[in-house]
Amino acid sequence: MAAAKKNKPVEDAENCSPATSPPQFTKQSILTFDKYAARRDLLSVLLKDGKGYTEKQVDELISSFMSKKGKVK
Repeated sequence: MAAAKKNKPVEDAENCSPATSPPQFTKQSILTFDKYAARRDLLSVLLKDGKGYTEKQVDELISSFMSKKGKVK
C-alpha cells in the first residue's frame, strides 16, 4: 500500500519574509545618475519633488514621453 504524503504546514503571512521592493530614489538623486545624464533636462521637468521613483518608473516615464513626442500636432 502506498504511503500517504504528509502535507507541509502552511506558513502564516506574518512568518513569511516580505517581498523586497526595488529601491526608490528622489528627483535630486536621479538627476545625478550617469545613466540619465543625457536626459537630465527632461527628468527635471517630469519628476516631482518629494516623490520616490524606481529606475523602472523613470525609464517608463522617459519612454512614455518620447513616444508622445512624435504625436504632437
